[in-house]
Amino acid sequence: MAVEVETRGGVAIGFNKEKKSDSTTPPIENTALLTIRLPSLCPAWVLTSTSITSVTFISFFISVFPNGACIMAAYMGTRGTVKEATDFNPEADAQKLKAAMKGIGTDESAIIAIIAHRSIAQRQQIKMVYKRDFGKDLDEDLKSELSGQFEKVVTGLLKTAPVYDAYELRNAIKGAGTDEACLLEILASRSNAEIKALTAAYSQEYGKVLEEDICGDTSGMFKRVLVSLLTAGRDECTTVDEALAKKDAKEMYDAGEARWGTDEDKFLTILCIRNRSHLLRVFQEYLRIAGRDIEDSIKREMSGNLEEIFLAIVRCVKSKPAFFAERLHKSMKGLGTTDSILIRVMVSRCEIDMLDIKTEFLKMYGKTLHSFIKVRPTERYTPL
Repeated sequence: MAVEVETRGGVAIGFNKEKKSDSTTPPIENTALLTIRLPSLCPAWVLTSTSITSVTFISFFISVFPNGACIMAAYMGTRGTVKEATDFNPEADAQKLKAAMKGIGTDESAIIAIIAHRSIAQRQQIKMVYKRDFGKDLDEDLKSELSGQFEKVVTGLLKTAPVYDAYELRNAIKGAGTDEACLLEILASRSNAEIKALTAAYSQEYGKVLEEDICGDTSGMFKRVLVSLLTAGRDECTTVDEALAKKDAKEMYDAGEARWGTDEDKFLTILCIRNRSHLLRVFQEYLRIAGRDIEDSIKREMSGNLEEIFLAIVRCVKSKPAFFAERLHKSMKGLGTTDSILIRVMVSRCEIDMLDIKTEFLKMYGKTLHSFIKVRPTERYTPL
């Protein structure tokens, strides 16, 4: 098999040169997978290739496009609750799923047993086998059989990570009103590689430019922060410039607490561009200068969506698992459940850092995440 590799906007693309251009579904045995560390990450990038029949690339998702390109991004982690199934057999799984939807009624337990207990890479193989063996899309068949929140969880799990993020962002933008909480949650928490992959997936899936759609649906400084995050230009090395950290802390203090009004531009420049290690040092220095945590100052100086997105950035810098634990708690506290947030976080993080999110949830709220979810209607199919 001949594989050609190039980079586009910092994202590695692997082309299977043996793939026929008129086919919309890559043959299982000929699709190339590339396990990489992107150039924008530290240290320098590394590249290996393998067959799609191998599922050893635990740290990465794959998004398969009609032209045979596989856009790879470092979405996967090692702290997920959903793992690869051992003795994996995509042909058998496809047959079981077909049987679960045959006749009157649907065997939901059989669907859960497969979809919620396979890795994203394994689910992609099942989808391709299903289409090959039955001439139909697994996603569409499941949509016709399921409904409500169960359908949203199952179909969400069938998507690759960049496609799922793109889908959530599209839903947040289209139609009347905008789900600003979804926009800031995704864009504040994703790495450069993840943002590049989801923007590429958005264009591929919807034929639109994500930045243009977001600009058309948001305004002011909130829009500018989103656009800055969309550029995927954050420094992702671990270097801390001590002198610059002190300067950044002083400039944010001078732009907010020390003056009448707030210079939001200074917060944008520092919070959206500096690397995580550097920002953690900035926050320490800010506390020394201002006598209060940076989060407290943001709450005092800003309001609305701008406050929320800057807080999201700061909290993700401090701890992404804690950020998502808070998101989950907010989605379930009080009367009712914000199912869209609950499902999005569970689906998007179940193979990345859900173990750490569960630990943080218990630490922050004194109850297990499972105990919170189990009284909700989504409990039986949430991937914990």
